Amino acid sequence: MSFLRFGVIVAAAPACAALFAASAHAHVSLQDPEAIIGSSYKAVFRVPHGCQGSATTAIRVRVPEGVIGVKPQPKAGWQLDLVHGEYAQPHQRHGAAVTAGVKEVKWSGGPLLDEHYDEFVFMSYLSGELTPGNLLYFPVVQECQEGAARWIDQVSPDDHDHSDTPAPALRLLPQP
Repeated sequence: MSFLRFGVIVAAAPACAALFAASAHAHVSLQDPEAIIGSSYKAVFRVPHGCQGSATTAIRVRVPEGVIGVKPQPKAGWQLDLVHGEYAQPHQRHGAAVTAGVKEVKWSGGPLLDEHYDEFVFMSYLSGELTPGNLLYFPVVQECQEGAARWIDQVSPDDHDHSDTPAPALRLLPQP
């Protein structure tokens, strides 16, 4: 091996190590981490891997207060289950008070192999009663053939380095 080629390999090693470390800590996240209050929001949950090499068999998302009118997208090969419940307070949508709706969405089936990537999606509406600048957290439990990953820590996206299991977060923007 030439000295030049050896030097390139040695120089590239830290970058490769950083890349593999980042992928090892990849987590379920939202495609669009910001949205405007009082508007529709398409929540796309990106699932980059399984649980320590094991295939994903279920994704369960808890819907935060103020996210209403949830309509999940079915996935071929996956069963869709919804948990309904009362909201903590009424929310206005199209001039009507909405007092109950979907509180949890679960896709189960698959499996989604560890070496594959997929997205799980629902449409919703962000209540006008939400506060601009706040973060909404969508706790996710990723069940696998062996084990589970709980993406539930409510930390700012800026602080993801301080948590191994951050929940997907949505920053709320004011209406224009």
